[in-house]
Amino acid sequence: MGENDMAREQWKSEMGFLLAAVGSAIGLGNIWRFSYMAYEHGGGAFLIPYLTALLTAGVPLLILEYAIGHERIGSAPLAYAKISRRWEWLGWWPVCFVMFGIILYYSVVIAWCLDYFFYSFSLAWGADPNDFFFNRFLRISKSPADLGEIRTPILFALIFVWFITWWVVYRGVQHGIELANKILMPTLLLLTTILVCWSLTLDGAWTGIKAYVSPDFSKLSDPKVWIDAYSQIFFTLSLAFGIMIAYASYLPDRTNITRNALLTAFINCGYSLFAGVGVFAVLGFMATAEGKPLAEVVSKSIGLAFVAYPKALSLMPGGNLFGAVFFLCLVVAGLSSAVSIVEAFVSAVVDKFGTSRKPLVSLVSVLGFLGSVIFASRAGLLWLDIVDHFLTHYGLVIVGIIECVVIGWMFDLPMLRRHINRISSIRLGKYWDYLIKGFVPLALMIIILGDLYQDFSQPYGGYSWTALILIGRDWLLLNLALAVFLASRPWKTENHRQPGRGFTP
Repeated sequence: MGENDMAREQWKSEMGFLLAAVGSAIGLGNIWRFSYMAYEHGGGAFLIPYLTALLTAGVPLLILEYAIGHERIGSAPLAYAKISRRWEWLGWWPVCFVMFGIILYYSVVIAWCLDYFFYSFSLAWGADPNDFFFNRFLRISKSPADLGEIRTPILFALIFVWFITWWVVYRGVQHGIELANKILMPTLLLLTTILVCWSLTLDGAWTGIKAYVSPDFSKLSDPKVWIDAYSQIFFTLSLAFGIMIAYASYLPDRTNITRNALLTAFINCGYSLFAGVGVFAVLGFMATAEGKPLAEVVSKSIGLAFVAYPKALSLMPGGNLFGAVFFLCLVVAGLSSAVSIVEAFVSAVVDKFGTSRKPLVSLVSVLGFLGSVIFASRAGLLWLDIVDHFLTHYGLVIVGIIECVVIGWMFDLPMLRRHINRISSIRLGKYWDYLIKGFVPLALMIIILGDLYQDFSQPYGGYSWTALILIGRDWLLLNLALAVFLASRPWKTENHRQPGRGFTP
């Protein structure tokens, strides 16, 4: 390793790395996104494609990203540049569209949760949480073109979210990200355990649990269920974000890659299933309290967290305290993921241009906040829906496909496997090569073709083609252009000339 690599900051311990990786993986998607997907797809029926996606794509790709970051010793752009300079753009594209895409609307959803944390104490949403969320809180406009004013309560909460994110990343890997996750992750687990245990004591809770664990096998014939399952795995494990590559690059030489990957994946997905118990128990309580079938208690996907839960809180004893704990849970989960997204981009810029870290973190945080403001407008939810669909269903999946092709077919995959086996307690066989080179890209290709078929058959979400093209497609393409531009710039450091840990002359 060269001088720059030797000076690279490292995690204090593997536990610190694991908590940070789990912190990145566990986010809002594990609670509000996973829960509404499970609800949309018939409760327990969603668990079958979800776990299938985890085992056939999630774990193999997570091992791959850990291995690439650790063996090449760099952020995503640096790792790909060390493989071949012509693929450096592939490292830049995901860190660009998560930094200038996903984190922009993700931080706004965290801001919603923060606002609702304070609203919980007085149950401010009143008797009609649906009207409060869409018409009084968001004041949602009729089309994406009608931006309207910036919602002040969301803006102030957004400032706080970006300040905390800036502060943690600004302090660096050991004293910021690692330390923060050592506090945030145990706190999140404690809060979630309180919620689940409390929810199980509610009348009708087991009605919801039954719907959650009893799969409707007829749902498995719907391609959308499988498409959403694979998309959710990518989103929830932070795959193809460039995050896990960057995090693994801060690991020391001797690291148990396969064990850490398995622990990250199963802790993350176990948390989703555990949190889902609490969500469905509350839905069961609300259905019982209102004398309605479970299927009627939620009318809109994202409304599960911001409409159904507030309505249930108004019905239960101590609902204001339960609500405060629930929304604090969402804020903590969201912040741990937001930090990892900013770090992935900052790490990439520092690796290539040798930029001073602290001023860069400040600049990126200000730009991120300014970019988030459009999602705090009255059309923010509509923009969020479109951008999220294109980035998670197309951007992440495309990056995943190309990642498998580049590393599986154009890089020395057996060398990478030998590197993993040399330092890991769970050894990989050739089956892993076959998954990376064949099954995973084929499965992802089928997923993306299914998405394309559905979107061309009927415009996504009922939006106009103009809105989908200008907001969704062009958001991806503009970030791709930025990635190509950054990849074309000359290196200001010598990092890309240093060999990897598994390098054989």
